[in-house]
Amino acid sequence: MQGVGWPVWLSTLCRLGLAAVWLVSGAIKAVDPLQTEVAVRAYQLLPEPVVSPVATTLPFLEIGLGLLLLLGVGVRPVAVASVVLLGVFLAGVGSSWARGLSIDCGCFGGGGAADVGPLDYLAEIARDVAFVVVALWLVARPRTPLATGPGSRTSTGLPPGGGPVDDTGGGRRA
Repeated sequence: MQGVGWPVWLSTLCRLGLAAVWLVSGAIKAVDPLQTEVAVRAYQLLPEPVVSPVATTLPFLEIGLGLLLLLGVGVRPVAVASVVLLGVFLAGVGSSWARGLSIDCGCFGGGGAADVGPLDYLAEIARDVAFVVVALWLVARPRTPLATGPGSRTSTGLPPGGGPVDDTGGGRRA
């Protein structure tokens, strides 16, 4: 669209990309709940009575975040929730590495005891940090042309009179 700057399109790409990450990771976990429970238990961070509820809830939380981002509903709050959840994942992976556990993170299915080394943990941490950067971009710039939620969309991307859209807050530049 004419008048829509690159930050708006980058926000759209970030929103749809992070939506895909949540939808794929959540769906993989949802179709294999027993493996998800093995993955959650492998971190050895939660009391045993909490492992199953967390393993049951987590995939649907991820799918919910993905659907909201896909639809563009409440992009900024969903991005904040994504940062928080990714922070929990980063803490879990970092904690496992620091405690000398050898586990697959189970981030995209699988999980549990595995033959992993420092490079595996670094790769998982780098990937999650990249996702955090994407989510933080959306916290700062949640408005996209194809979003459906109030406060999450640019109007049409085309301002009256042909001036550029203010891509910092969804308003119009003078």
